Amino acid sequence: MVLKTPAKINLALDVVGKRADGYHTLETVFQTVSLYDTITVTLFPHRTGEQAIRILCNIPWIPKDERNIAWKAVDLFLKKTGCPVDFDIYLQKYIPSQAGLGGGSSDAAAVLYACNQLTGAGLSHAELCEMGLQLGADVPFFFYGGTAYAAGVGEEIQPLPYLGDVSVVLAKGKGGISTAAAYAAMDALQNPPHPNVPEMKQRLQAYAEPKDLAPLCGNLFAEVTELLIVQKLQQEMLARGAFASLMTGSGSAVFGLFPSQEPARKCCSALRKVVPFVAQCKTIPHTFYAI
Repeated sequence: MVLKTPAKINLALDVVGKRADGYHTLETVFQTVSLYDTITVTLFPHRTGEQAIRILCNIPWIPKDERNIAWKAVDLFLKKTGCPVDFDIYLQKYIPSQAGLGGGSSDAAAVLYACNQLTGAGLSHAELCEMGLQLGADVPFFFYGGTAYAAGVGEEIQPLPYLGDVSVVLAKGKGGISTAAAYAAMDALQNPPHPNVPEMKQRLQAYAEPKDLAPLCGNLFAEVTELLIVQKLQQEMLARGAFASLMTGSGSAVFGLFPSQEPARKCCSALRKVVPFVAQCKTIPHTFYAI
């Protein structure tokens, strides 16, 4: 099975608490965008004396063992179902890592879906989401896609009316941000400005125009990033016609929302002289899909 797995952006993201077990609780509005990885999942009868899970990737430095979230997804599936099978996973990565774009989470959700389909295990949507949550807070969202509100530790997903087709520019400097380090820095903040995620949710439910959401776009993690390129990219995008620009997730990628494709295209051309990763895409109403 070959699947296209999309990136996501956070139109708004707030951390609202911390549980006794150390997990943070959040509120966010997710949106999938048309930047994709491609994943090929191949099922084999159990291969005696060989690895049950093999990962291949077009990027040499990506881990190909139990450190890879796609490997963890297969391992979790096999342990839950007991299926006497093996899997090869080939990852064609185009979504950058340590960017806040959810590439690993999207891949993990797609792998769980493919394993379920190929084996005929019959796991429900709810079971797949529960397994996904064990892998990462963003993973359950990718079983929905489109525009959605999430709360708790990522398990409370509420689909929202689709934002509509909006031109998007994504850009990322050389530096990445560790999610664990970002949470640690955020825990040290005193009285930070919290984005109004509930208000954005309400406006989306009322079918607000994308431009009307701009004042509500906010990300608490932007308060702790030390990468100057994040602010520079935001300023560049706004100066070149974006009606909103924001760091996504725990960083370090920045997105800009544009009124049409042409200013987005011009912004991409300018930013390619500044940072190594720039992509023009758009918002989409779906998640991963088979090709």
